Amino acid sequence: MFSIWEKESFYAPKDIVIVGSGFVGLWSAYFLKKKDPSLSITIIDRGIIPTGASTRNAGFSCFGSVTELMADTLNIGEDKMLELVEMRYRGLKRIRKTFRSSDIAYEEAGGYELVTPYQGIGINLLRSNIDWLNQRLKGITGKTKTFQVSDSKISQFGFREVNHLIENKLEGELHSGKLCQKLLQLVQSLGVTVLNNIEIKHFGHVNGRIELETNVPTNLYCNKLLVCTNAFAKQLLPDLDVEPARGQILVTSPLPSLKWKGTFHYDEGFYYFRDLHNRVLLGGARNKAFEAEHTYDLSTTALIQDELERFLREVILPGQDLQIEYRWSGIMGTGGEKKPVLRELSQNIFCAVRMGGMGVALAPQVGKWVAKNMI
Repeated sequence: MFSIWEKESFYAPKDIVIVGSGFVGLWSAYFLKKKDPSLSITIIDRGIIPTGASTRNAGFSCFGSVTELMADTLNIGEDKMLELVEMRYRGLKRIRKTFRSSDIAYEEAGGYELVTPYQGIGINLLRSNIDWLNQRLKGITGKTKTFQVSDSKISQFGFREVNHLIENKLEGELHSGKLCQKLLQLVQSLGVTVLNNIEIKHFGHVNGRIELETNVPTNLYCNKLLVCTNAFAKQLLPDLDVEPARGQILVTSPLPSLKWKGTFHYDEGFYYFRDLHNRVLLGGARNKAFEAEHTYDLSTTALIQDELERFLREVILPGQDLQIEYRWSGIMGTGGEKKPVLRELSQNIFCAVRMGGMGVALAPQVGKWVAKNMI
């Protein structure tokens, strides 16, 4: 049983309870408190730390590669593609405005996209796509040339089987764990309570409030509820168009002479890699097994890991002796559309989920939407 002190503080009824302590939950709490400092807010999470995507991603500060954005234009239309890019770009600017680069290990080392012979994209089509995108993105990034061909760097970087390299100087990389920690410290300094190892079993309206049945021997109560569990949202809200998508990652041991720095994309962003303390961090390839990777299982698989190693040894670091030091996976939230699901589901119950693998960039803007629409 809990003491009266615990019941009247940690487990006391709140104005708002946020389920999920990842980037979206933390940014939402931040903007809610900025808008109304008097709000009593508790964030709850069933893990010791967030274990979905926020602390298990690749640490990219990016808003989309050329082939990804062109594919998005075909699939969802130009307007929705640009809307997503603007949300991501503004979100990344907010991160840099809120935190010092040294605190979150942020480096604006630039980003690149590899184009290989297997994609069948000639230089004329590539330049045409880049020119079209640059014109459309100028109003968002303020740059005449967001993307440009940088083929001269292919041999410098030591890549093999790469026809073209597209550069984006606005991209960067950061430390996802440190960003999450800094956000957590920030919201706690504003008076937000964070409770870990608490799992929601059921929730509903009771006597004018929302009652949360949990795995601890007391129910929680709030006036408004926000679900920010991203890929895991369907476990609480089964009618949502949200599906889990596992992203697998590997990291090499330190390499004595890594020839490049920055963030790199390939194949519509399904492959991605970056430098990390003279190591290579490489992830993705879930498009090799879409159905199998729609899972909540955090294991890594031989199929995807072998494909990542093949890409690493044949394209990124051909002919080099290397060892794999880390392997892990994270669970992203995807669905029928790339746009996040931001809505009031029923009276005073909201959700902000389905970040599509871009939670780092989207979360600040999603948090602003939450503050605008919840209070």
